[in-house]
Amino acid sequence: MKTKSLAVLTTLVLASQSPAQEYKAEVPDSIIVPDQVETRFGTLEYFDGLPTPDTAKLSYNALNFMRGMQVFMDGMPAASTYAMCHGLEEGAGVDPMKIGIFEDLYNARSLLLTPNTTTIYILNCTDLSEGPVVYDVPPGMLGFVNDAYMRYVTDIGNAGPDAGEGGKFLIVPPDYEGELPDEGYYIVEPPSYRNWFLLRAFYGEDGVEAAVDRVKETLRVYRWEDRDAPPDQEFVNLTDRQFNTIHANDFSFFEEMKAVVDSEAEGALPDELMGAMFSLGIRKGEPFEPDDELRLLLTEAVALGTAAAKSLNFAPRSRAPFYYDEGYWKTAFVGGNHEFQAGDVKILDARTLFHYYATGITPAMVAQKVGVGSQYALANRDSDGNYFDGSKTYSVTIPPNPPAQDYWSFVVYDTQTRSLLETDQKLAGVDSNQPTLEANEDGSYTVWLAPEAPEGKEGNWIQTMPGKSWSTVLRLYGPLEPWFDGSWRPGEIELMK
Repeated sequence: MKTKSLAVLTTLVLASQSPAQEYKAEVPDSIIVPDQVETRFGTLEYFDGLPTPDTAKLSYNALNFMRGMQVFMDGMPAASTYAMCHGLEEGAGVDPMKIGIFEDLYNARSLLLTPNTTTIYILNCTDLSEGPVVYDVPPGMLGFVNDAYMRYVTDIGNAGPDAGEGGKFLIVPPDYEGELPDEGYYIVEPPSYRNWFLLRAFYGEDGVEAAVDRVKETLRVYRWEDRDAPPDQEFVNLTDRQFNTIHANDFSFFEEMKAVVDSEAEGALPDELMGAMFSLGIRKGEPFEPDDELRLLLTEAVALGTAAAKSLNFAPRSRAPFYYDEGYWKTAFVGGNHEFQAGDVKILDARTLFHYYATGITPAMVAQKVGVGSQYALANRDSDGNYFDGSKTYSVTIPPNPPAQDYWSFVVYDTQTRSLLETDQKLAGVDSNQPTLEANEDGSYTVWLAPEAPEGKEGNWIQTMPGKSWSTVLRLYGPLEPWFDGSWRPGEIELMK
């Protein structure tokens, strides 16, 4: 009976394809799906364009895998902000009404993406779900606020509306319906409840302790409802605390994203990202319970996503990230835009490159304003194009008259964590403020990167570790015109043979 039915069906199909049909289109081959299609995921089988059960299953698995990679690549800014705020609160005890400060500067005991060790970092994450929050900021700060998707909200300091004079910043949640003041505050309205607040304080001849004391005497965060009588400010010293602020590279990345979805305001994340997560079962207020098959697919998706992110950072497929036609100094902002926008095109690879390696977005990092903000040059290869080997000795020359109004610095980073390289040196770097740094006779500086200091070069030495690779960032604070016009450039990092 089954054979007879199949024969009848075949006859009907053949009849439907007969040239005797009165109404017949000229159907192009490009829209016809063959009965079998070979793909890297397996063989797809159809009956007259209808997917078999095995083909439907295979296609859904491919779709889940693709959506998993999409969530990893596109969700990275949100996961990074979540990891920062979660790490501060759960790992370091910095709740939204406390302020974390590295009172004795940063060292490798804490995990942050590409931090600087020669400025005083001050960190806080807002929780606007209970209403607006005020940051009362003293003069002389340099910082910014980013939202839950690590988008730029406002600058604070010389690149901000306070122009370095300090003032009160009122951070207002997206669904706030109360009245706001007409004056006395810089009002900003991010689309998210969670927002990351980063300040940098600089110290002078009176040292780090004095600069920290000035910050603690004047910097405040409090709820808008407490503006008439702000409570005493509590600071948490983050120096030497062991806590992590870096997002996951395994399946738990999706659990981090679930936590973001559950805690955030409607509209805080891009619609396309929310849609991709929804299709995987990541939905606000509902349990995320993937079966074994989906868990395996997402585990593989995040593994390939990680490989792509690392490749974009350390093995770019074009010269787009590089500053110069030759050499290996790169920018973290491909296209020269803090929103990774080139006209009407969003440069997705550039966004991934940045967020996998660093945190904190502000136009001041890319704006060509002489003497304002900071500029960055990254390197993870020597002058011959090889990855750095922590067991070998390298040198780099900073030509005379470095274009930094304030100061310049080198810091080395672990290529696994992208946090500070773990060595016996607390700062894992050098900067031009260090009295031990010695200039060459012509006013240039030679910096040495090696497991042990070359004889007589201890003041210009950054320690590396055998068995580890590393990357580095050159920072210019208060960048000057020769950096922007390209008339000054750092030397390449050379292997000493």
